[in-house]
Amino acid sequence: MQKHRIIVLGAGYTGAGAAGRLARRLRGDDVSLTLVNAEPDFVERVRMHQLAAGQDLRPRPLTEMFAGTGVALRIARVTGVDADRRTVTVTAPHTATEAPAAPAATEATEELEYDTLVYALGSGWNGQDVPGVAEHAHEIASRAGALRLRERLAALGAGEQVLVVGGGLTGVEAATEIAETRPDLSVALAARGGLGDWLSPKAVRHLRAVLDGLGITVYEETDVAAVAADHVTTADGTVLPAAVTVWTTGFAVHPIARATTLELADTGQIVVDDTMRSLSHPDVYVIGDAARATGPGGKPLRMSCASGVPAAWQAADAIAARLTGGKLPKASVRYFNQCVSLGRREGLIQYVTADDRAVRAALTGRFAAVYKELVCKGAAWGVAHPTLGLPTRRRPVVAHRPPRSAQPSGPAPATETSAA
Repeated sequence: MQKHRIIVLGAGYTGAGAAGRLARRLRGDDVSLTLVNAEPDFVERVRMHQLAAGQDLRPRPLTEMFAGTGVALRIARVTGVDADRRTVTVTAPHTATEAPAAPAATEATEELEYDTLVYALGSGWNGQDVPGVAEHAHEIASRAGALRLRERLAALGAGEQVLVVGGGLTGVEAATEIAETRPDLSVALAARGGLGDWLSPKAVRHLRAVLDGLGITVYEETDVAAVAADHVTTADGTVLPAAVTVWTTGFAVHPIARATTLELADTGQIVVDDTMRSLSHPDVYVIGDAARATGPGGKPLRMSCASGVPAAWQAADAIAARLTGGKLPKASVRYFNQCVSLGRREGLIQYVTADDRAVRAALTGRFAAVYKELVCKGAAWGVAHPTLGLPTRRRPVVAHRPPRSAQPSGPAPATETSAA
């Protein structure tokens, strides 16, 4: 009997985590499990501000991480997904010996067929169509972007201005990391709302104290309307100097999703049920930033590692349960805290409700920095050891994929979804 073909697209925290968990849950005699990723290494995205500030990160080759797991690794770029035909189109990258002058001749395009697809292509930076952002601003949503910013910061002289646009978690972490690493620079942070307006009063006081101690200028209620090579212009016409502008105002879903027939939300995210299964195509599971999933209180899960990792576990366990006739997972994804690094010596842990609203309690200072570091290390360790820490429950596959002509075109029956 033909093996059930599972393809996982993307080897970030969610994709790599789901692939490892599936390898632990299912037998290699019954399934073939392929992980497709554009880069040969796992990227610790939550540390991109550290990389940009000049710190060196430990390399984590995917071949080493998945050695002996039964997961087949394909280093290739995903260029298309046909959810109706259940195929994925990938293009192999150039090798060092290939001539880049003729991409059509040197890039190998291949179509992969799947029975179950795990879509974990994530997101990239979001310029929000602000004039000048694409031409002049830097991003740290990717390793390539972080490395470009690293090179640019290294070329700056003492006293030159760095402006971080975006007062969320990414912006705060970037501004404090740069200011701590390069105290000779003039670092500023522009927030559309109030600084830390999603935090508790205690957390806001600590955040302001840390930024003040690092000499970071904060522009609150500031909406940047245009970016130039050496300055930005706000909505009210104010000009703020910036030898380097770092744009951290949010993330945008990978554009491949919009080119599919999968049901999408207005955000471009793929709409899923409580088991992370596509509402329009039940053989597709979506995890991480690409998924429009509902959490406690009916609120959409935010784009974050805190949402993506448990969602990846949810999807993997649901896939294994449906293939083996087991019980579907019942626990819904919920939040516990928001972890913010403020340089290497300070941190902030904001405790939250299940639906991600700040409560009064917050952990601050050096201990919070250690806590945050342990969270980052734990997340990377979980990806680097994808099949450890789980009980062995490899059951034989009992539910094989019917022929394409027998595939349902609508959402899965309600009895197959777990309650939130």
